[in-house]
Amino acid sequence: MGLVLGTNCGFVTTAPVDDPAGTSNVVMDTTSRALKVIAPIGSIKITEIGWWCDTASQESNFEVGLYDHNSTDNEPENRLQVSNTNAKGTNAGWKRVTGLNWAITAETIYWIAVQLDNTITASYINVLTDASQLESVLSSQTALPHPWGSGTETGRLISIYAVYEATPPAGTNTKINIGDTWKDISAIKVNIGDAWKEVSSAKINIGDTWKTIF
Repeated sequence: MGLVLGTNCGFVTTAPVDDPAGTSNVVMDTTSRALKVIAPIGSIKITEIGWWCDTASQESNFEVGLYDHNSTDNEPENRLQVSNTNAKGTNAGWKRVTGLNWAITAETIYWIAVQLDNTITASYINVLTDASQLESVLSSQTALPHPWGSGTETGRLISIYAVYEATPPAGTNTKINIGDTWKDISAIKVNIGDAWKEVSSAKINIGDTWKTIF
């Protein structure tokens, strides 16, 4: 399917699982790469970051990070968050860092970044030329820098994603039909010890993943 912003790169609601086939490859080892993105409406935090390794290569460490935006030079600037010890493994596939709790501000420009240490056999990441998108690249890297510095910018997507969570909608996000009219349910309560307690949240399991109802 190739790289599609919001599906297998950039901000996504569900981590991708398939190979982003049909795209080009560029070397990833000893390189820091960052993708310019805008945090979606309602987004409040990042819980996972991953990237596609298109090569079976030697074990190596990789880092993932989040940068703010320098509007003057249209590049990443300050490193806001980093996870710096992650094993790549030796197989091709999605390389993920889960369990993150990185606060973000909706509708704000960020750069999602990845750095990979050297591998004897070159490791590659998928990219797709797209003039409406922007990647920043730093070579000869042993870690994600802070601040980013001066990179090389190219108009393209890269196979880096960030799973985000959004603010639950107001109320319970459920309705009830009364007199042939749908009414919003403002709250759900349960009786405990002869006292009514308001339910603070509810979730539903879809595809073995818990999704928030409210």
